[in-house]
Amino acid sequence: MKNRKTIFVLRGEQKEEAWLDINERRLTILLTLSNGWSKAYMGVNIYDCFGKIIKEHSDLKFLCKGAKRNVRPSSMSAQMTLGVVAYENTLGKPASRENLVNIFDYDDQDIINDPQLQKDYFFLWMESIRDVDE
Repeated sequence: MKNRKTIFVLRGEQKEEAWLDINERRLTILLTLSNGWSKAYMGVNIYDCFGKIIKEHSDLKFLCKGAKRNVRPSSMSAQMTLGVVAYENTLGKPASRENLVNIFDYDDQDIINDPQLQKDYFFLWMESIRDVDE
């Protein structure tokens, strides 16, 4: 299944549109920037593809949930939604359905430019809920 998402990016202080052509069968995203530049990214799921885009374009700020420090799919959501639906985690609070977000929904808070920061936050979050579960 293919679909197109329009998102916003910041290049310096300039807000621009960018387009993501998502192919869920091939697990690819074709990124097209407003200047016409485009490139396809492949990954194990759509979230992974988007992480590769963020890492390669660290000069841009992607204004969506998938670029937030505290957003990451669980193993199950990565399998069931190919990583398009993820959890927006809060330190000290276990994940729940209310925390599910679409990674392409707009957000401009706590945006990262390296997916490793999301992984680091995830492990910090896991540690923060360890005592909550007991």
